[in-house]
Amino acid sequence: MKSFPMFLRTSGRRIVIAGGGEAAAQKARLVLKTDAQILLAAPELDAELAGLVARGEALHHPGPLDAASFEQAALTFIATGCPGADMALHGVAKAHGALVNVVDRPDLCDATTPSIVDRDPVVVAIGTEGTAPVLARSLKTRIETLLPGRIGALAALAGRLRGAVAQKIPARDRRAFWAWVFKGEVARLFAAGEETAGARLLKSALETGATPGAGSGRIALVGAGPGAADLLTLRAVEHLQEADVIFYDRLVDPEVLELARRDSERIYVGKHPGAHALPQDRINAQVVAEARKGRRVVRLKSGDPSIFGRAGEECAAACAAGLPVEIIPGITAASAAAARLGRGLTERGETDTLVLTTGRCQPGDPAPDWARHLHPGTTLVFYMSTGAADQITTNLLAHGAAPDTKVDIAARVGKPGERLLSTPLAPKPNA
Repeated sequence: MKSFPMFLRTSGRRIVIAGGGEAAAQKARLVLKTDAQILLAAPELDAELAGLVARGEALHHPGPLDAASFEQAALTFIATGCPGADMALHGVAKAHGALVNVVDRPDLCDATTPSIVDRDPVVVAIGTEGTAPVLARSLKTRIETLLPGRIGALAALAGRLRGAVAQKIPARDRRAFWAWVFKGEVARLFAAGEETAGARLLKSALETGATPGAGSGRIALVGAGPGAADLLTLRAVEHLQEADVIFYDRLVDPEVLELARRDSERIYVGKHPGAHALPQDRINAQVVAEARKGRRVVRLKSGDPSIFGRAGEECAAACAAGLPVEIIPGITAASAAAARLGRGLTERGETDTLVLTTGRCQPGDPAPDWARHLHPGTTLVFYMSTGAADQITTNLLAHGAAPDTKVDIAARVGKPGERLLSTPLAPKPNA
């Protein structure tokens, strides 16, 4: 980073804006959201800025800037619209030790103004070090849609109650208490506009001194999708950031684990074909054992846990232990492969049926009857089938599949080393 992001305290301080036109007015609109005293330094002010002065929202300084102008100044904006005047005022401000931002002159800026998502007191600032303001605004738009409108009101209430929480909630339970506040029923009530009911529920829990759900472990089977971290669902990311311990598979991309809480414990339980690091029953036992300690456990799987991910076995183990369990869907390999190939898994008028099957079975079990799914209008998707490719081909040909039937093969979709191949079911020799 060439700039270190931080927030400047404005209480009891002033912000100097040198300029009296539209560029200065834009900065004034921005800083009006703070509690700083605004000093407008210009011989003349446009109607908008003059209105601020008339309403007592800003002071007007028509004369030259001097040391007194910068007393207790948190920041100085220079926005006269004249390059020569901007340069001269920059020199004056720097001579008096001011922190300066010159509009449209990154080379003269000690500080740059970010794009801001304002849910006071929750504030998100997006900066690009002055290189790409349009990108910053685009990111701001995306974040605006993610943050609930009333999250600021909830954060303000939490701030007023921090002392009471410190007195009544044991230190070991406070993180769980705040997680309940910001992610449970209280947050839902605030988001729905029922702030009074939400505040009453929070204070009621505080009076009892008991954290709802504290000490009770839980398990989440989280789908990591095909690989790329930005393909995870928001709920998957939330669980990763709350997890105390994460059991993860071989195919989970490292950048997905980077989204987890830094102090979460990570346990590798990856399976290689024919050489399992841990048998499934031992994985189930370890997951349950950690949840019984009152920990929040994530079982992180590539793709979707419910599609050839043994979610049923792991849910059954959790339920048998009396532990709550939740499945967080992920983008499955079939969907990811279709996206990378630029086509749909179904096509109107061509394919109206989608079958997901696998080339692997339990040891000792007979091979699946893949050909029973072989019907016109059907897309047939094979998971984990590299080792059974010859057997699958023989089975399909024996039951009437044409040798020139198109087959798409996808490996490591969305990961480094991705391979996509289209071929006939039975290529001609030397073809």
